Amino acid sequence: MKNAEGSKETVREAEWWRFEGEDVRCMLCPHVCLISPGKAGRCGVRIHVKGEGLRLSNYGMAASLAADPIEKKPLYHWKPGTSVLSLGSVGCSMHCPFCQNWQLAECSPFVSLHRIDPEDPARLAVQHGTPSVAFTYNEPLTWFEFLKDSCRLLREEKIPVVLVSNGMINAAPLEEIVPYIAAANIDLKAFTPDAYRVMGGDLDAVKRTIRTLSAAGTHVEVTFLLVPGINDDAFSFAEMASWLASLHPVPVLHISRYFPNREWRVPATPLERIKEFERIAHERLPWVYPGNIDGESCTRCLECGRVLLRRRRNTLLEKNIDEKGRCAFCESPTPVTL
Repeated sequence: MKNAEGSKETVREAEWWRFEGEDVRCMLCPHVCLISPGKAGRCGVRIHVKGEGLRLSNYGMAASLAADPIEKKPLYHWKPGTSVLSLGSVGCSMHCPFCQNWQLAECSPFVSLHRIDPEDPARLAVQHGTPSVAFTYNEPLTWFEFLKDSCRLLREEKIPVVLVSNGMINAAPLEEIVPYIAAANIDLKAFTPDAYRVMGGDLDAVKRTIRTLSAAGTHVEVTFLLVPGINDDAFSFAEMASWLASLHPVPVLHISRYFPNREWRVPATPLERIKEFERIAHERLPWVYPGNIDGESCTRCLECGRVLLRRRRNTLLEKNIDEKGRCAFCESPTPVTL
């Protein structure tokens, strides 16, 4: 456990915990950390303040805020071509050795934090003209209390919420937050418990999160970052694609290219390997897209084969969907939410 400090201005009571003797047990995520006084859980932001209990050290402390294309989340089948207000804090429930945002995940002292209030995401979305708000960058579920408070206010303003998450949350708190989430991109980082242990996560918990969101009617897309030496076993990946195909509705799958970062220095994923995994996924799933690579990607109508959406990286170049969400050429229903 990490040593933890927090001023009275940034520390507030956390939810989902209990006392166990002189320690506290955090019940938010599958780690269920037992935390001694003055220490933090694995996420680095849920701390045990002696005599008070579990406290959230980063409530309302934002590290990043930007207006992004929705395709950057990535969400390819939800409100294509629109922008989204993206914000995040510090802290993460996993420890992926290749993490691209590791300074945020590790709560680095070099990260600048700026105070915001729960009503600010809605206010800023209106100010910036973004029709939705995404909680992203770090792991937003470690920011659970601020996330929930902001979501309530966003719902009052009829501004949809996007969650970009590793999916590491226990069932009861997940049920509490699901009604607020309109769309989500969940990282499914591997499909074996051993690979998830390397990254400090729990496969079953992530699968439950994806199932729960999908069953609740949330628009779900899944990202798989293909990392050589960690999750590049083709057989396990094929099992993952088959499992995703068993869900209803079947989620979009993004297969993203890894680049060296943090502690993992293996060279970037070969493009041939990305294409191989695309072929495997396409045998089981209708909607598969490469990520973190150059070139265009298209969403095609399953009936007439014409291009519904054409994009290059995060920029939408072409949209052939009518106002009812149908193919503009043959009027067949599409999987795209406008």
